[in-house]
Amino acid sequence: MAYAMQFRVLGASGLKVSAQGLGCMGMAEFYGAPDLAEAERTVRRAIELGVNLFDTADVYGPHTNEEFLGKIFADYPRDTLVIATKGGILRDPKDPTKRGTDNSPEYMRSAIEASLKRLNTSYIDLYYVHRIANEGRDIEATMAALAELVKEGKIRHIGLSEASPEVIERAHKVHPVAAVQTEYSLWRREPEVDGVLATCRKLGIAFVPYSPLGRGFLTGAVKPDTLEKGDFRTALPRFQGENLAHNMKIVDAVKALAAEKGCTPAQLALAWVMAQGNDIVPIPGTKRVKYLEDNLGALKVNLTAADLKRLDEIAPVGAAKGLRYAPAAMAAYGFKADREISAPEKKTSFVVHGGSGEAHAEAPTAAKP
Repeated sequence: MAYAMQFRVLGASGLKVSAQGLGCMGMAEFYGAPDLAEAERTVRRAIELGVNLFDTADVYGPHTNEEFLGKIFADYPRDTLVIATKGGILRDPKDPTKRGTDNSPEYMRSAIEASLKRLNTSYIDLYYVHRIANEGRDIEATMAALAELVKEGKIRHIGLSEASPEVIERAHKVHPVAAVQTEYSLWRREPEVDGVLATCRKLGIAFVPYSPLGRGFLTGAVKPDTLEKGDFRTALPRFQGENLAHNMKIVDAVKALAAEKGCTPAQLALAWVMAQGNDIVPIPGTKRVKYLEDNLGALKVNLTAADLKRLDEIAPVGAAKGLRYAPAAMAAYGFKADREISAPEKKTSFVVHGGSGEAHAEAPTAAKP
């Protein structure tokens, strides 16, 4: 691996992290059958190569991903790792495809206490509110509760995942937000125009893109007929029908430019994300060593102004066709559609009681947490 690990600072938090983190969701579920032996090799290889930022969540498994990582992390000095986890998503035990949200102070405290035990650590470096409940109406109470946990030393820094500019600003007034996580890649550039990235930069908050490879689509190797049984991507609109044919044209253009640059499509796509600013730290996910090493090869890809211009032409904002999730799944998390949704399919509801109120979910279609 002919590169030296690069590091970036997560906004005003002072947290020094590797320029790429490792998303660990797929080690537990969602992307086909788990392979824990290979996943463990991947985590250990990442640490060996200088990666120090690891991203998980209590809902992955659920719970099993945190437990898995906690056993591995026990073998390394705690201060060499930056552990990020998330809480606030509920899953119906009778139907794991359904989702709910709970950001109440009582729930968040209990979730953090449980994550600490599973991760086998006395503190969490970066704790995200995984999804914003009730359209953010109660974000001040949530942040106040998390601020108390910062004072207690159980979490070091607070993050938000998939938050609107208005919610980010209100949360930041209660306690500094260290990082905002959302989907961002060459096939989803909406944070550039919806105010999220601009708000982060105005407030000195780091921006952490998940799925920077477009669910693996931008690697050029992922197609519906190659996905394992149970892979949730087969249900995503961008992987279906006319949308798929349209989006493949983007991938073909990325592959052509990557060939000219002498790198892989994944490396080109990740290099583009990292070139958008030193305040951006992508967390590509993988459960295999070979893909980890390929992704980290992006650190040695230098993009010229001409390269960036071509990529802007290949994949401008809104270039990818299709919603990120099925309409019902978008509604379950309160996502605003990147484009108009017409005639949403009928949704099935469930209610989860937790904390000081009720959490409602409407999602017959599985969505990535």
